[in-house]
Amino acid sequence: MEKACLAEQIVAWRRNFHQYPETGFLEMRTASIVASILDDLGFDLQLGKKVMSEKDCMGKPDETITKEHLQWSLENGANKDYIDYFSEGYTGIVATLHTSRQGPTIAYRFDMDALDINESDADDHFPKHAGFKSKIPYKMHACGHDTHTSIGLGLATLIAENKENLAGTIKLIFQPAEEGTRGAKSMVKANAVADVDYFIASHIGTGVPHKHFVAANNGFLATSKLDITFNGVASHAGSRPEEGKNALLAAASAVLNIYAIARHSEGSTRINVGELHAGSGRNIIPNQAKLKVETRGETSSINKYVREQVEAIVVGAATMYQTDYDIDVVGEGLSCKCSEDLAIVLDECAKENASIMESHVESNESAGSEDATFFMEEVQKNGGLATYCIFGTELAAGHHNERFDVNEETFLSAVEILYQSVLKLSQRN
Repeated sequence: MEKACLAEQIVAWRRNFHQYPETGFLEMRTASIVASILDDLGFDLQLGKKVMSEKDCMGKPDETITKEHLQWSLENGANKDYIDYFSEGYTGIVATLHTSRQGPTIAYRFDMDALDINESDADDHFPKHAGFKSKIPYKMHACGHDTHTSIGLGLATLIAENKENLAGTIKLIFQPAEEGTRGAKSMVKANAVADVDYFIASHIGTGVPHKHFVAANNGFLATSKLDITFNGVASHAGSRPEEGKNALLAAASAVLNIYAIARHSEGSTRINVGELHAGSGRNIIPNQAKLKVETRGETSSINKYVREQVEAIVVGAATMYQTDYDIDVVGEGLSCKCSEDLAIVLDECAKENASIMESHVESNESAGSEDATFFMEEVQKNGGLATYCIFGTELAAGHHNERFDVNEETFLSAVEILYQSVLKLSQRN
């Protein structure tokens, strides 16, 4: 496919996915379309439960929500030949191309999920102006995963068209539920990267300037996402207060003490209680309270320290107010250190690309959290190399913002850099 045609196709894919955003473990329409394109390109496919460990899917929507979304996806353009593989919400894809020539196994990860954000309806918001704004209220691709999916399909197209120039095995991993750091661990546990020698994850934007490239982003914080529930005993606050076990007080005590956790001397820590829900009436002692909490640490061991402190506080608060408690881990991410040797290869690929003005081998700037780190850790543990690269672009607004949008000129150069890395790495033994 000619460069101009490929660029147009990537944009078309992105605009299609942008209009139909799907959140974590509900990417049924998206995954079915991706699978059909990859199948047509000649990749061997492993879909759904074959590449996801059911017990390691954190924060997965319940059966009712999943069934409702399945019906929605069928009514909104899902490919019916592939939808059954994803109908239970296990929406991962591993597409493999065997070149029949000896060489390494190279894997690339692309995430697919959207966010619970209502997209801007302002006339100067480009997706609105150009006619591809989200069609779904309070759902939006506000982080660029529609772009990532489309870049993955662009890479698949170049790989399939140039198979005779490649050696080894190439795996393209389309991951659900990156938001909330929920989806990667299940694919790792299903051995999606057990045989991988080189692993590359990527992201668009994140503050990197347009036409700039970062080959290794080391700034991810380890994180834990916790749903905490206190279960007490309801009672009338006026006539029988002594019979109640106040779950709201247990939760409130926990919140105050969570924010008092000592910082760690060996690196940065973060803690946030984003939600507290409790009570059913002013004269009823609350029998249940729920918290949504996240911890972060500069390293996985520092995050473990913060998480253990949270858990100890919850136990103490529950004991103090004589309630039961439950802590559900609904998301996790690790810290990472990218493999410099692999980053150097990507840096070379970027510097050879005419669209890139400046390329950096690494960045250690803080970059939130990412569950691609589970893939990276697994590959590195098995003796392989892994990195996380960033394609700089112009942003209309920051990530997770209702006006988020990216410069579509970035797409083709991103595909070309990744494809050049396939060429270089496939020649290594």
